Amino acid sequence: MDRKIFLLNELARCVADMEDEMVAEVANTYLQEGFNAHEGIMQGLVVGMEKAGELFEQGEYFVPELLICSDAMNVGLSILRPQLVSEDLEENINIVIGVVEGDTHDIGKNLVKIMLETAGFAVHDLGRDVPVEEFVNKAKEVDAQIICMSTLMTTTMDNMKRVIELLKTEGLYGKIKTMIGGAPISQSFADLIGADAYTTNAVEAAKRAKQLVSV
Repeated sequence: MDRKIFLLNELARCVADMEDEMVAEVANTYLQEGFNAHEGIMQGLVVGMEKAGELFEQGEYFVPELLICSDAMNVGLSILRPQLVSEDLEENINIVIGVVEGDTHDIGKNLVKIMLETAGFAVHDLGRDVPVEEFVNKAKEVDAQIICMSTLMTTTMDNMKRVIELLKTEGLYGKIKTMIGGAPISQSFADLIGADAYTTNAVEAAKRAKQLVSV
């Protein structure tokens, strides 16, 4: 097996297996051998965290395990992130992110936040169960270019539409882009409510955010 692929797989495994000490060792080795930090994050650490998320959804992991996996990922990030080169970053671009009102499921949102921060965005996390007005007010306060919204519940999906409608009312629709995601969300729903982007995972969300701000 190619050495780089081996180390990327090890980074992913360490995160998914909650091995925070080992992930530090592997991350340092990865850098010492001259491999790209951004790829180490996106193709190593992120893959491991996504695997942990899958185990959580399957009922094999619970919140404590997921938090330990997140800690392991953060250890790896603390080593790899300082080595990111300027072209991997989006300096001084603000993004507001949160789980819409009525929903408290924030695991996916937290992973997207990590990926956006890794890409260099300034992320303003409103948390979960966020009122419609708070998304827009915060976006105006920090001069955000993107609002990211998530939900895992079909009963709260309409609050995404309400945020977009409020942007239209305040003349900000199009000026502030919107990106949505979550298990019940689809591209057809995004099209229906006028969202600028829909993504299915954290890695895709970071890539899509870069595309939105480059338009």
